[in-house]
Amino acid sequence: MGKLERLFQKQPTFQKTLPFFKSFKIVYILMIPVVIYYLFIASDRYVSSIILSVHSVNNDIAPALGLASLVGINTGAREDILFLQRYIHSIDMLKILDKEIDLRTLYEKKKLDLFFTLSRNDSIETFLKFYQNRTKIVLNPDSGLLEIEVEGFTPQDSQTIANTILKQSEHFVNEVSHKAAREQMIFAEKELSNAKERLQNSQNALLTFQSQYGVFDPLKEAEAKAKLTADIESKLAQKESQLFTIQSYLNDNAPQIILLKSEIQALQRQLDKEVSKIISSKASKRLNDLIAKFQDLSIQVKFAQDAYTTALKAIEAARIESSRKIKQLVVIQGANEPQSPTYPKKLYNILTIFVILALSFGIIKLINMIIEEHRY
Repeated sequence: MGKLERLFQKQPTFQKTLPFFKSFKIVYILMIPVVIYYLFIASDRYVSSIILSVHSVNNDIAPALGLASLVGINTGAREDILFLQRYIHSIDMLKILDKEIDLRTLYEKKKLDLFFTLSRNDSIETFLKFYQNRTKIVLNPDSGLLEIEVEGFTPQDSQTIANTILKQSEHFVNEVSHKAAREQMIFAEKELSNAKERLQNSQNALLTFQSQYGVFDPLKEAEAKAKLTADIESKLAQKESQLFTIQSYLNDNAPQIILLKSEIQALQRQLDKEVSKIISSKASKRLNDLIAKFQDLSIQVKFAQDAYTTALKAIEAARIESSRKIKQLVVIQGANEPQSPTYPKKLYNILTIFVILALSFGIIKLINMIIEEHRY
């Protein structure tokens, strides 16, 4: 019972204060901390803007296809812009900024403004989120330009951060494009070196073969020997025909017959000698075997020459392609030093919050009136 009596004793006090909460004065009371915050506590944030684009050094780029051609943006350039956009908001960029200009210290200057300050003990993830919120990036789909707004608590801070982002962005674009070009050229040069080595090895093998067997071209030598053999066979046939003819009217002791037989024997020995050179009992001396080895080595040299020629063409094509892939960062607008703070928009924010509170008060009062009407 004691608790109920105390509750009823306190009820008149609550009933006295209830009209105050039903009055519009509550809105003015709530606006006091808002006005104090924006007029005395809220940190001024200055914005330095930069506008960038990425273009190829070589203008002979294939035209864009598909949707990219409708908006006038080259597909490769658009990809480069998107890569750059992600890199600017990456943790790698954050670490570089913190190392070069001590970004965390710049963000810790305004300790009174709890909404826009960073603590030394905050994690790297919190730091990254804070940095991303202070660095707004907008890609213009029509022009392909990258517009970057960098916030700082002083004009000098915003310009310093923007300049560092600009410098690192240029380094990133150059490194990515040159790295792709270098990798392509290194691969082409390696293939050329391998092809040159194969060509030299095959040529050395052919020279060793020619020196070892004392022949320059066994195939031509075989053709020459074949012609010589054919000539000997022709002469031998003529002599045998003459011998057969004169044997019909002369005896075997006739000087003419003895001379022809001697000539026939000499031609036969010469023929056997030439044939033996072509078809020797030793494999290393047989001309047909030498021809087979020579042709095999010649094919290897020809193949190596073709591969070397192809590699030369490939390295020239790679050089052209590498120059086409080299990109450069085009600065449309450099980092400026702002003269006045962009954020917060104090008057706008105060009026906006006032309107929101007033509307909320009106809605709550309307709901309360509806409830009271239905009570009776």
